[in-house]
Amino acid sequence: MNQQLCVKDIHVDLGGQPIVKGVSFRLEHGEIGCLLGPSGCGKTTILNTIAGFEPPVSGSITLDDEEVASESMQLPPEVRRVGMVFQDSALFPHLTVAQNIAFGLKGRKRAEKKQRVEELLKLVSMQQYAGSYPHQLSGGQQQRIALIRAIAPRPPILLLDEPFSSQDSELRVKLAQDVREILKHDGITGILVTHDQHEAFAIADHIGVISDGYLKQWDSAYNLYHRPADRFVADFIGEGVFVCGNTVGDNQVQTEFGVVNGELLSNYKVGELVDLLVRPDDVIHDDNSPNKATVVAKNFRGADHLYTLKMPGNTRISCLAPSHHDHQIGEKIGIRLKLDHLVVFPS
Repeated sequence: MNQQLCVKDIHVDLGGQPIVKGVSFRLEHGEIGCLLGPSGCGKTTILNTIAGFEPPVSGSITLDDEEVASESMQLPPEVRRVGMVFQDSALFPHLTVAQNIAFGLKGRKRAEKKQRVEELLKLVSMQQYAGSYPHQLSGGQQQRIALIRAIAPRPPILLLDEPFSSQDSELRVKLAQDVREILKHDGITGILVTHDQHEAFAIADHIGVISDGYLKQWDSAYNLYHRPADRFVADFIGEGVFVCGNTVGDNQVQTEFGVVNGELLSNYKVGELVDLLVRPDDVIHDDNSPNKATVVAKNFRGADHLYTLKMPGNTRISCLAPSHHDHQIGEKIGIRLKLDHLVVFPS
């Protein structure tokens, strides 16, 4: 299968400042990727470089085996056949919602346009707004219409720059899942830029974690969570904390919780000081455990509580427990660690 998109060792400067530093990744036809990272890390600049709005200082970008950008050449955006959704919805104010969506469907038969518009409005549960104008919609509704307007002509590649930023957190994930479904149905290759890992997990086949212009890891959501490549990825993904310890044998780390057993994902000599990544789902609430921790904060989530616990040695960890285990701040509860594999970094 030909590569739909290949980004190879691109460097991008803005105003003489290096913003993107040697980023490489690829997507096959119909795959969905995500660039995930904090604000100002360079992820939107990567997207703009793929679209043709920024030239790379070095490296290359290939679409369908055709080079569209390099140090010596730059194809303009309009010939790249790349769709793009910006944070600013930029709908046409003088056109109705249906007319906005149909704008990119020029040359299609009227019945085909009508069917596509209705299909997309149903996707975002906005059928009743077909005859409305943009100023009659909320910001979140405008963003949804801008999103499906870009999807309507079925571009080979669709770039999405924080497209769900005006939605509340629950709707973001639902909309991301819906967009994934239609991109897959239409065979559209997609790249999403976001700072929200839940969005990334909901939509992407591959996720690239970006920090300070560098691509730290390009991987599945599962591997980013369970097998982070470095400390930044481990800290950015999930809600984990680092617990001090030292290696005492094969697949064993001595910690404040006692000896923790699990597959050690890196090679360390016995006796090395390490930091062990512990996530809330690794901490089991067990009244019979000799290890006790004090509840210092709690967050009720409906099905469960997220407890912040303080160990006797002042280590703070998080613990997920079923919501009927309703403990009070200041109360001591028993806990134990259950890790299948041990993610450790040099202390």
